[in-house]
Amino acid sequence: MKKLTFISCILLGGWLSGAMAADKTQPVYKSAKAPIEERVNDLVGKMTLEEKIQQLNQYTLGRNNNANNVGEEVKGIPAEIGSVIYFDADAQLRNAAQKKAMEESRLGIPIIFGYDVIHGFRTVYPISLAQACSWNLNLVEDACAIAAQEARMSGVDWTFSPMIDVARDGRWGRVAEGYGEDPYTNAVFGVASVKGYQGEDMSDSKRVASCLKHYIGYGASEAGRDYVYSEISNQTLWDTYIPPYEAGVKAGAATLMSSFNDISGVPGSANYYTLTDILKKQWKHDGFVVSDWGAVPQLIDQGSAANRKEAACQAFSAGVEMDMMGHCYDRHMAELVKEGKITMEQIDDAVKRVLRVKFRLGLFDTPYIKETTEQERFLLPQSLATAEQLAEETIVLLKNEGNILPIATDSKQTIAVMGPMVKNNTELLGSWSGHGRVENVLGINEALDEEFAGKANLVYADGCDFDGEDTSKFSEALETARKADIVLLCMGEKRGWSGENTSRSIIELPAIQEQFIAEMKKTGKPIVLVLSNGRPLGLAKVEPLCDAIVEMWQPGVPGGKPLAGVLSGRVNPSGKLSITFPRSTGQTPLYYNQRKSARPNSGKYQDIPSTPLYEFGYGLSYTTFSYGDIKISKADIKRNEKFTVEIPVSNTGKRDGAEVVHWYISDPFCLITRPVKELKHFDKQLIKAGETHTFRFEVDPMRDLSFVNSNGERFLDNGEYYILVKDKKVKVTITD
Repeated sequence: MKKLTFISCILLGGWLSGAMAADKTQPVYKSAKAPIEERVNDLVGKMTLEEKIQQLNQYTLGRNNNANNVGEEVKGIPAEIGSVIYFDADAQLRNAAQKKAMEESRLGIPIIFGYDVIHGFRTVYPISLAQACSWNLNLVEDACAIAAQEARMSGVDWTFSPMIDVARDGRWGRVAEGYGEDPYTNAVFGVASVKGYQGEDMSDSKRVASCLKHYIGYGASEAGRDYVYSEISNQTLWDTYIPPYEAGVKAGAATLMSSFNDISGVPGSANYYTLTDILKKQWKHDGFVVSDWGAVPQLIDQGSAANRKEAACQAFSAGVEMDMMGHCYDRHMAELVKEGKITMEQIDDAVKRVLRVKFRLGLFDTPYIKETTEQERFLLPQSLATAEQLAEETIVLLKNEGNILPIATDSKQTIAVMGPMVKNNTELLGSWSGHGRVENVLGINEALDEEFAGKANLVYADGCDFDGEDTSKFSEALETARKADIVLLCMGEKRGWSGENTSRSIIELPAIQEQFIAEMKKTGKPIVLVLSNGRPLGLAKVEPLCDAIVEMWQPGVPGGKPLAGVLSGRVNPSGKLSITFPRSTGQTPLYYNQRKSARPNSGKYQDIPSTPLYEFGYGLSYTTFSYGDIKISKADIKRNEKFTVEIPVSNTGKRDGAEVVHWYISDPFCLITRPVKELKHFDKQLIKAGETHTFRFEVDPMRDLSFVNSNGERFLDNGEYYILVKDKKVKVTITD
């Protein structure tokens, strides 16, 4: 190496001293190389009280297109605001708002832009309840990654998803948004969603922060009525409603949303036990909690707070860091601090939580997003392929008498297609469909025309509407059906019949649809009933009238194509129910893992069977599967000793098919009584015709056999336990 000259040394020394001076003048929080915690602490130390309070509020920006979210529209976004719900998909508008925050606020703190990306942004995939019926975690994770890519490139950094409320009452419209009735199912699909949204690094330009909602017990609302009281014991809270959230937090979920419901006298948005004792102290969650829309001032309506000031104090003190469109924190927080009801230490902790998520998203270093075309962002070929495959795997074949399905095409049959869903693409999008557009949905009629071109003769008739009393088109439909070889009835719910604030007292099909199905039965022709809906339905009246029933749910942009594939046999259905279908509304709530009855042979309904019409985990295939016996690696187990169970499953039919194996456990005797069985693992595998696949489950006794008490403490008793798969079971004994 050449020696430095005297002059070069002077020049180098000058440059270094200048660089050091520059480093000293740049705040630590603006240094991308500094650790996040140092940046957070540095920034909070420079903020005024008013600047801190602004970070704890969320306003709106763009068009508010959700009829349920009626709140004060924000005309002027403060430069210091913490977050906005971004209803648009325009990078230019988003960047303009961000520029105001970065350049007009004293410290240049970026805004975090949130939105309800529930089951897709523009590439809308099936509703979450349907996704769980796929039992394909990888596919759901892929779909959430697609949603994240489209959202982030459109200006959204943060999605209010996944919803992991355990829901057992189909009258509650929001069953459509979650993963069904089982705690474990909600937990693992919630984790898959978090991974899909956030990836390995939230600062990635195609990832977003996730938000577990609604914390907690919202799905237990009495009689399925939205926003109302829920009576939940601590033990039930821990064994049923907490597991999905604990799993999501451990998976790294950035944020949570507090719930609307009153939990046994303490509203979810003012519940210190759940928001602080459990979430922050026990689970060590270091992100933040945002209220649901207006949930803080709604503490007044719930009878917890007398006014907005009290509501702000209650919610914030309990552990809600950000007020979504409640205007309680921005108007009253400073006064509460002045009065000593809220401390600066509490304020600083809350602000750090919000800023921590912003730093992890990379917003301080890359506050703006690149402006791209819709063609670069939306409906990409692989995105559509993923959505279509997911929709295929969510379809559940509920009935198939005489193997009427798939529809034979060798004789070019005439198929009469009728019902309100046939040409109604809007309803196929489902509730909370983001920025999905009807023109991107392939209608059922279009899909059938394409699928059966040259293979069958399709004739169409309206038949009936979704509801009402108009039977004027019955006779025309009856005449059309009599000329056909098979009758395909496409019925169900409008998209607005499920989702938020869509509680229903009856979950059967509307009377006009039931009447129309009965009318078509008069033809004597085979009837295939196709259902598109956002909740389980009571089908006792129409099930006997139909030869086959196909549950297609609300599939999103793939629309009718996956259904057409199932009807033709191009797709072998593999979906299994993630929620129980009762015989009628009167059976609700009805779910597989209820606790045992004091009199097993009594306590039955007098007018209907007490069993469900279609139970959790039910679903048919076009092939048949045979289950062997469960094999266990060891029957006498020490409590800290893992063991394995295996079961061979053979495809005994003539078609390749995917089978889902659900592994349950049962503890026959426990001081805290337990459900009759509890799902602990599942696996889905494609098994070719004539072949056998061995499914395997590694059991960790403390994880899989233990239970939880009212304090959230897990315990494992010595004694007998059972591992169950379908009608097979094996006993294990736990000892010290």
